Amino acid sequence: MSDATLLLAQIESGDSTAAAQLLALLYDELRKLATNKNGPRSPGPHFTTDRARS
Repeated sequence: MSDATLLLAQIESGDSTAAAQLLALLYDELRKLATNKNGPRSPGPHFTTDRARS
């Protein structure tokens, strides 16, 4: 079983900490997918300036 599947089973069993663990696991996986798709970014805020001001 995957970690996510085990955490879902724990949530069904009433484990109050499993939801936070699942969220952290999913967040890490989404960050990895985004990095693979978009490439690494430097830390700090990122702004786009592609719209002209009126």
